[in-house]
Amino acid sequence: MADHGLAALRWAEPPDGPVLVLLDQTRLPDAEEELVVTDVPGLVEAVRALVVRGAPVLGLAGAYGVALAAARGFDVEEAALLLADARPTAVNLAYGVRRAVAAYRSGGAAAALAEARAMHREDALAGERMEEAGLGLLGELVPGGGYRLLTHCNTGMLVSGGRGTAFAVARRAHEAGELRRLWVGETRPLLQGARLTAWEAARAGMPYTVLADAAAGSLFAAGEVDAVLVGADRIAADGSVANKVGTYPLAVLARHHGVPFLVVAPVASVDPETPDGAAIPVEQRASHEVTELRPGVVVAPVGAQAYNPAFDVTPPELVTALVTEAGVVSPVGRDSLAALCSGSRGAKS
Repeated sequence: MADHGLAALRWAEPPDGPVLVLLDQTRLPDAEEELVVTDVPGLVEAVRALVVRGAPVLGLAGAYGVALAAARGFDVEEAALLLADARPTAVNLAYGVRRAVAAYRSGGAAAALAEARAMHREDALAGERMEEAGLGLLGELVPGGGYRLLTHCNTGMLVSGGRGTAFAVARRAHEAGELRRLWVGETRPLLQGARLTAWEAARAGMPYTVLADAAAGSLFAAGEVDAVLVGADRIAADGSVANKVGTYPLAVLARHHGVPFLVVAPVASVDPETPDGAAIPVEQRASHEVTELRPGVVVAPVGAQAYNPAFDVTPPELVTALVTEAGVVSPVGRDSLAALCSGSRGAKS
C-alpha cells in the first residue's frame, strides 16, 4: 500500500530464504504488525485465521504460496491442494493457485514467482479500472454528486494489490470531492468493517461513520443512503453473489427503498463452474467469534452456540450492476456473465 508504506502481503528474500510477509489484519487497528510466513502450512493457518483476507488478495496469496513452496523445495502439488482448500467460498484463492501451478509446471520456481508478481500487477491495474468505472456509474445512477454510500466488510487496499474494489470506488469519489458520507457496516466476522474499513477511511481522510449492522434499515428509511457498494468472494454463473454475511439483507433493503446496489469485483471472482447461488459453499466459522469480544472476554453464557456463517448469497435480481475491470454488467444474469467471461478469457487463462 504505497500511501503509507504497508502492504497486505509482499515477497521478501532475507539471507535464510524467501518468505511471504503479511500485514496481520487481526491486529488492526490497534497495531500494525507483520507476520512472516516461511511455508505453506503457515500460510494456510494465516488465511483461515483472517490474518490475510479478501477475495483479490487471497488470489495473490495462493499464487505466492505456490511460489514459496517451489522456492523452498516443498512438494508444490501438495502445497497447491492445501492452499486451494484453505477457504472454500473465495474462488480467487483457487484461481491464483491454478495460475501459479501452471507456471511452475512449465518453468519451475522462477516462473511461479513471476506469475504471482504478474497477478499482483494485474490486480492493481484492475482496481484502477474498477474505480473509474464505478465512479462513472455512480454519476449516472445518482445525479448531483455528494454521494452517501454504504459499504459492507472491507474492500480496500487490505484486500488487493492496489487500492481495492468497492472501497476504492468510494475513495475515488472522495478524491473527486463527491463523497458526502461513507456509512461503514461493522460487519461480522471479526468486525472487519469497524476495524479495517474505518482504519482505511480514516487514513484517507474520508468522511465516514461506523454503524451497527442492524441499524442499516433506519438509514434507508431516513433516505440517508444513495447507493450501496460491496465486493464479492464468488459470483456464480447465474449472477448470484457470495459476499460477507449481512450483504443479502442490505440488498433487500436497497431494493425496497429504490437504492442502487452495486457489486464491485474483478472478473476472476466470477466462477462459471458454479451454476447458481445454492451451489456456492458457505464457510461456517467458530462460535467464539460471536460469543467473545476477544479471547477471554465472553458476552454470552458459557457453552452458548452461535450461528456464524462468514458469507451469505444475494440473488442476481437484487444486484443493480456488477462493476469489473472489463466493464459494467447490468442486468446481471447468466447470459451477461457468460459474455463477460468470454471477453476476458485471455486474462483468466
